[in-house]
Amino acid sequence: MKVLQLKVKPNARTSALKALDDGTWLAHVAAPPADGLANEALIRLIAAHFNVRRAQVRIKSGGSSRHKRIEIDD
Repeated sequence: MKVLQLKVKPNARTSALKALDDGTWLAHVAAPPADGLANEALIRLIAAHFNVRRAQVRIKSGGSSRHKRIEIDD
C-alpha cells in the first residue's frame, strides 16, 4: 500500500500531478470543489498516473480539505 500526502488546487486550467522535493505531491484538477467533483477528478488523476484502477485509490483523510492523504492499494 502506498500513501501520498497531497495539496489539491481545484479549478485549474488542466489536471496534472507533480511530485515535490519534500516528498509531497501537488495536484491540479480542473473540476470545481463542489459536490465532490474535485475529489472524483483527483481519484481519476491519481489512478491514471499510477496505472491502477479507481477502486484502488481512496481518500484516507482530508475529504473536504485541500490537504489530503491518499491510499493506493497495489
